[in-house]
Amino acid sequence: MDSIEGAVENTETSSAYVPPLQLTEGQPPPIATNGGLSYYSFDRDGDAGTSMAIEDALALAAEGEGERVIEMLESAPPGPIETEWGLGFRSHEECLDYIMANNIAASEGGIAVPLAYTVYERPTYSVVRSNTLWNDPAQADKAKILRRAEDNNKRYNLFFPTIMRDARRISEYHPGLSPNTPECMDRLGLSVAHCDSKLQNAYDSAEVERVFYPEIEKLLLEFFPDATDALVYNHDVFDKDYTGDRTEDQDAKNPGVNANYSNRVHNDLNDNSGRVRCRELLTKNLRNFGRQQNYTEAEADAKMSRRFVSINLAKPIETVEQYPFVLCAWPSFADQPYINNYRIYDDRVGETTRFTYSPDHEWYWFPQQKPTEVSMLKCYDSVTDGSVSRWSFHTACEDPTAPANASCRKNVVVRSYVFF
Repeated sequence: MDSIEGAVENTETSSAYVPPLQLTEGQPPPIATNGGLSYYSFDRDGDAGTSMAIEDALALAAEGEGERVIEMLESAPPGPIETEWGLGFRSHEECLDYIMANNIAASEGGIAVPLAYTVYERPTYSVVRSNTLWNDPAQADKAKILRRAEDNNKRYNLFFPTIMRDARRISEYHPGLSPNTPECMDRLGLSVAHCDSKLQNAYDSAEVERVFYPEIEKLLLEFFPDATDALVYNHDVFDKDYTGDRTEDQDAKNPGVNANYSNRVHNDLNDNSGRVRCRELLTKNLRNFGRQQNYTEAEADAKMSRRFVSINLAKPIETVEQYPFVLCAWPSFADQPYINNYRIYDDRVGETTRFTYSPDHEWYWFPQQKPTEVSMLKCYDSVTDGSVSRWSFHTACEDPTAPANASCRKNVVVRSYVFF
């Protein structure tokens, strides 16, 4: 494996953008490969470090540590599993039974629910479906190993009893702080905004781009009065009950319709990928569903030398009855290392993060979230001095108080960058 010193030397001759690893002041180092360096540090002839990432993924699989963790979880005696973080449960139902039996309750507007956290404190790898490796006969042996590793990634979770607070009541938990303000985003990494959208058909990706993207950019500029500009760059539609065509077509800027809700605590970006994703959009328009960007490298340097943040916004298509989107507030995990998950494309290596459970995590939801309520979560902030939240993390949960026939969440999630 290339050394970290070798990676730094390599950046002098590589054309790849290599972000500095900018940890929050006081934050522990991430649980990551190569000391947390971006894979762009290991660029080989313009491959953005993807070859190195594949090698590391295969090496990690060969160690067998993931298999041992799964064996430990699956062979444990029936009932709760004692972990260093608390009691974990192999199934949602078992955890919910524990919550009910122990009368674990939340304050008014809240609920107690099982949430799935990883218990595997090692980096993980995911080779995306579009990667040519999957259809290359010469790499069939690698594909078999990586497919098994990918399947194992879904087996590292345990459910932990978790309290949800009503996000509309944030001022009760943080006096003087309104959930509808940029101050709330700066302190907690989450907030809510009002949106009367003219979007008629959320399943029409062209209409979403034409109508909804500009609406959200306008909303962001109004919400953050110090912002200079905003860019909405892609979206997803979630609807488990959708019966139409779900096909994804990235070339046509169509994300399809997602039938699966996130079932593991995670964040979409981290110290590296927050900067890399921004740079890709500004200078390459890489997988940008929104407005064309034409920044030179120097112009991107100047823009990114100032503060910028990545915000995800979720707007219901109809009032949410089941599988609500839930968010965790920054201060409650600011001193916790995140665990890297590397997403390997043909032309880039994305980085998302996972987290282990803590009873101190401060979770929020929006009960019966209305179509005019847009929940907002921070995925990245370039400010690292600890004065503001860097991100929140999020997942979905099953509402045990919802009727058995409650419809599953239908919503549009857009991803954006806001520049200051």
